[in-house]
Amino acid sequence: MRFHFALTLQALWTGVCQAAMQHYPAAAWGHYDVCKSQVYSDEGLTWDYMACQPEAADMTQYLKVTLDPPNITCGDPPETYCALENPYMCNNECDATTEELAHPPGLMFDTEGRNPTTFWQSTSWKKYPKPLLVNITLSWNKTIELTEDIVLTFESGRPEQMVLEKSLDYGRTWQPYQFYATDCLDAFTMEPKTVQDLTQHTLLDIICTEDYSRGYVWKNDKTVRFEIKDRFALFAGPRLHNMASLYGQLDTTKKLRDFFTITDLRIRLLRPATGATMVDENNLSRYFYAISDIKVQGRCKCNLHANSCVYDKEKLSCECEHNTTGPDCGRCKRNYQGRAWSAGSYLPIPKGTANICIPSNIGPVKCNCNPYGSVNDRCNGTGFCICKEGTTGPKCQECLPGYLWDNGCKSRVCDNELLRCQNGGTCISNVRCSCPPGYTGLLCEKRRCESELGGCGGPDSGQAHLTPPSTSRLLLLLLLGSVLLRGVSCRPAVL
Repeated sequence: MRFHFALTLQALWTGVCQAAMQHYPAAAWGHYDVCKSQVYSDEGLTWDYMACQPEAADMTQYLKVTLDPPNITCGDPPETYCALENPYMCNNECDATTEELAHPPGLMFDTEGRNPTTFWQSTSWKKYPKPLLVNITLSWNKTIELTEDIVLTFESGRPEQMVLEKSLDYGRTWQPYQFYATDCLDAFTMEPKTVQDLTQHTLLDIICTEDYSRGYVWKNDKTVRFEIKDRFALFAGPRLHNMASLYGQLDTTKKLRDFFTITDLRIRLLRPATGATMVDENNLSRYFYAISDIKVQGRCKCNLHANSCVYDKEKLSCECEHNTTGPDCGRCKRNYQGRAWSAGSYLPIPKGTANICIPSNIGPVKCNCNPYGSVNDRCNGTGFCICKEGTTGPKCQECLPGYLWDNGCKSRVCDNELLRCQNGGTCISNVRCSCPPGYTGLLCEKRRCESELGGCGGPDSGQAHLTPPSTSRLLLLLLLGSVLLRGVSCRPAVL
């Protein structure tokens, strides 16, 4: 099965700030959903490249879950459980052989809102005082960037001790994300803190929090969180409106970028909810773990070189652009290693910087350019052919307006409609005017004599020849003028 989830980027979180809690928009990261667009340049049609990334999605659809120990799930053999808040209400049965009574691991990721609620459940704490330890490992076999809080919903009361861990190398090594306990000093020898105690300088600190473990309130609040958005807010502001600041930090600080990147998550359950200061050793069936939902929102990490991710054969991989390749678009394609590979950049907003891989200098990169319309058959740096004047198209196979294809694009001179040949000229194949004798020019608009020696008054011009008057004629005209002037009286006339 090939399942595409269009991974284009979503809008900044929008919301309102209330007195007791922060409300964030649904997804934060800006619009980076387009990797390239076609534009015209001095070289003709070319690509304008932009940083891009997949859309955030529910990543629990694509994980593999592993439990350790493998036989920790209840139901084999069947077992009856008591309610934590009422030790005398013992009518909850777990039986792996009966679908209605089974609680397999897959129920941590099924659709929420069912009635009755579905959940995974562990065996009870039968071996007390030996710790009831469970490791739940979520693996993607792909690097994932977290975009929302990680949220666990417990049905049996939140555990009194728990650790959330992450791996960046597919489970070979692990680092803690956060510690959870009713008493951090007693459980982990750590001072209790909350995410609100963190600053920009201490954001990467690993803390222990008592917010999700202390007190017997499991009926009112069943969730345990790892706060991603509150950490984003340290750079982007309380309502995540200054994303440029966060992007700048993610671009320049690899440790910060890696902090929100995972290949695997591990939930280490160390001590179940007891609801009291003392464990009731006479009724250990009250103590167990049960998880109804795990939420992990994120996106495939594609180094800002892809806007979609494919889930094929139970594996996620980026659909790489920018002449890159690999599961994370982490290297340049063959013949596109003209410079070292580099991840894209979020900045400058809103398009970022693509940092595309360019063709290698070793040997030409054949592009099947049209031999009549292109300068040569080698692509330019953006993957398009270099077109001759008047030619366009990815392969230089089309003409721009005003040009006609004739083993290449030739300028349209005349068409007997808008571009008429003048002075009786005839349009020949739209590329030239056949002019009558006496006229020349692109559209027969010039008299031929204008370009000849002597101009249009020459002997061969066809124009009347004007001869200048002789000297004798000039003297005769002057004499007649003098006589006439003498006979003119300047006295006033007598009436």
